[in-house]
Amino acid sequence: MVGDEKKELTRKARNLRNNMTRAEIILWSRIRLKQIDGYKFRRQYPILDFITDFYCHDLKLVIEVDGEVHTLPSQIETDKYRDKMLLNNGYYVIHFTNHEIETNLKHSLSRIKQIIAEITSPSLEYC
Repeated sequence: MVGDEKKELTRKARNLRNNMTRAEIILWSRIRLKQIDGYKFRRQYPILDFITDFYCHDLKLVIEVDGEVHTLPSQIETDKYRDKMLLNNGYYVIHFTNHEIETNLKHSLSRIKQIIAEITSPSLEYC
């Protein structure tokens, strides 16, 4: 059964890749092909039981682009659970709204670079 569930998740991810939102297409055009600090991102990538919008394996960084549906109370709870599960498994998660990507892409890309810098900077906890 686990194999069938994984196949279904992969099928759904493939379908989402073929039907990206306008905001996802805009962001993908700027992060694909190692355009952000040389890091490779994947789109609509399955992690755990979820399909993430964008994922960088080297950084364990998940980027989510949220549409209007993510403002619904039931979806907010689902998103909180998903983020908690990802964080508990060592992933970093950053969210953008469709509006942010479509109207201020430069700022969104700057935030991604800032998160990457924070992830890759040496920890000062060893002192």
